[in-house]
Amino acid sequence: MGKVLTIAESINIMSKTIGPAIKARDPKPIQKMAEEELKAGADMLDLNLGPARKAGDELMEWLVKTVQEVDPNVRLSLDTTNAEAIKAGLKVCNNRALINSISAQTQSLKEKMPLAKEFDADFVALTLSQEGIPRDANERGVCAVEIMNKAMELEIPIERMWIDPIVLPISVDPNQVAAFFEFLPMIPDIAPGAHSTCGLSNISNGTPTNLRPYLNRAALALYKYLGLYSAIIDAYDKELMAICKDEMPWVDELAKKFWEREEVDESSLSKEEMNYWKSFKVLRGDVLYSHSWLEL
Repeated sequence: MGKVLTIAESINIMSKTIGPAIKARDPKPIQKMAEEELKAGADMLDLNLGPARKAGDELMEWLVKTVQEVDPNVRLSLDTTNAEAIKAGLKVCNNRALINSISAQTQSLKEKMPLAKEFDADFVALTLSQEGIPRDANERGVCAVEIMNKAMELEIPIERMWIDPIVLPISVDPNQVAAFFEFLPMIPDIAPGAHSTCGLSNISNGTPTNLRPYLNRAALALYKYLGLYSAIIDAYDKELMAICKDEMPWVDELAKKFWEREEVDESSLSKEEMNYWKSFKVLRGDVLYSHSWLEL
């Protein structure tokens, strides 16, 4: 298993601290967070402006410049549904940016894919269609191929594409979690040379705050075993970052044993190992999710 490229998620307009700073054009909280995330080992920073309907282009340009004052060479993921804001950000990025994201929806392909070509940017291929979130692995494949075909039409190298099969909360739909697991190993066959990514924290949405890290870390370990290239994550979670950077090999080994259904004496596992093991079971559907899964 290789390391997982980390994209820090916290510079987000929905944040209670960062949101007001972005709106007030106050660089200090944003730069402080960027410094902290880079110090924690983040490989890239995600700049999330949401819809950015009002003056989104000016806002993204300012945000990119603000963060690049911390590190001129930092790699950035430009995260907004506003194509004009994406373009404005790409114009001032010093390093190759990641467009987050381009879906299989007609408007997204039309407005954003040419930007990946014009600015030689990487892009997240979000497996979302006109009909919405795909129901299974096959529909995810159809979306990925549609996005790939548009990229090839514009002569964009497939290596620029980072396929996101869409993580949905285990507390809402275990079948969607299963579809992600099924689809992830298929990516090299569907789009040879493409990468993979995901918004990891979505897996634990709806879970009590104090329990969310257990699901996030366990999911990351399983995704990593199945070949995940990158993930948008909480860079402040030191244990999560350690798994990404191959600094907790025992977690990788436990994930491998679980996924391959190797025989394991559960009574021999430590409490920490058992927390991962129980979380693996919930994620794979061996045990029905409940807020008390660690207590069972």
